Amino acid sequence: MHFLYNLTIEIAGFLLKITALFSPKIKLFIDGRKNVFATLEHKIQPSDKTIWFHAASLGEYEQGLPVIEKIKEKYPSHKIVLTFFSPSGYEVRKKNAVADVTVYLPLDTKKNAREFLALVHPELVFFIKYEFWLNYLSELQKRNTPTYLISGIFRKNQLFFKWYGGFYRKALDNFTYFFVQNESSKKLLQLLGKTNVTVSGDTRFDRVAAILEKDNTLDFISKFKNETLTVVIGSSWPKDESLLVNFINSNTKKIKFVIAPHNIKALQILELKNSITKKVVLFSEKDTKNLADFDVFIIDTIGILTKIYSYADIAYVGGGFGNPGVHNMLEPATFGVPIIIGPNYSHFAEATALVNLKGCISISNQEELNEAISNLVFNEFIRSEKGPICSTFVQMNKGATAIILNCI
Repeated sequence: MHFLYNLTIEIAGFLLKITALFSPKIKLFIDGRKNVFATLEHKIQPSDKTIWFHAASLGEYEQGLPVIEKIKEKYPSHKIVLTFFSPSGYEVRKKNAVADVTVYLPLDTKKNAREFLALVHPELVFFIKYEFWLNYLSELQKRNTPTYLISGIFRKNQLFFKWYGGFYRKALDNFTYFFVQNESSKKLLQLLGKTNVTVSGDTRFDRVAAILEKDNTLDFISKFKNETLTVVIGSSWPKDESLLVNFINSNTKKIKFVIAPHNIKALQILELKNSITKKVVLFSEKDTKNLADFDVFIIDTIGILTKIYSYADIAYVGGGFGNPGVHNMLEPATFGVPIIIGPNYSHFAEATALVNLKGCISISNQEELNEAISNLVFNEFIRSEKGPICSTFVQMNKGATAIILNCI
């Protein structure tokens, strides 16, 4: 089976090179890996001490960030090496301040794994949430390198728990310890005979709780808000936007809207702007406009949504009409903001919990969206009730980073 795995990786690498001719995202995936080994050789000396973190994409990076920061404090003489699998993670965070070296993870061939680990020679390794690359894990075990899974989550439909997943289950033998998010993940691992498991919780709670300690001021949002009730729409997709635009266009009350779409391609931003009948300004136009004069502010850039949530009276988090579902709800939640989402959230424990706690409202159609926003806009008591539910939920669930650090 390992032979078939390696063959699949080789075939995938070949097909990706062909696909890159037609897909800009896959081209980034391929081109970004061309100089990884040269970069590692230049930035890491044989005498350097290193610790390696791997994140599949942006979400996993954000999830692992509290641990990376604390490990950096605990081991100040070590270089932090951070790898990404996906362009959506690497391209956004390649200039992060926490890692000494940030690169794409080369494809999981035996040759790549050996060469990567020879250059990085990590003393500790952390995989964040998931991604189980068999050749890297095998090489790490051969080197007796302590390897940890943090904020791990397991479901019974994964290959590990199928009768035919034996070769993949062996990959779990290479982990020194598992820090998982919930009891169900621990029980699944215990069914496989794993006793090196602790339920630490989700490190994302630590990350978003720490946001409150930072300066979240954005002068241009303050000028736009102008002490007016504001709805912040984060990570929206077209299905979210079609319902929200209908509400915005029909709204006759004094409300302001900030929209930070998931996709900020120029054509889609233009289509969104043209669909709104209110006065609209783009982030890229902010320096030439009197922002207080506008009703809708479209954020055609990335990296500032978290701070924008601090100005929200109500938040709508997008993605809930798609697959796998709703985007990060914890960022508005930490600011004590009542949240509205679409119907697809069952795969996300925090979304399910907040809906059950009634800090978050799930909607499925235009009528439900209109009712949810109107109730929150016109009833300050409901806002003041739901908002603290969200912030308290974040505070009650932080602490995963401390558990992990205490065990290492």
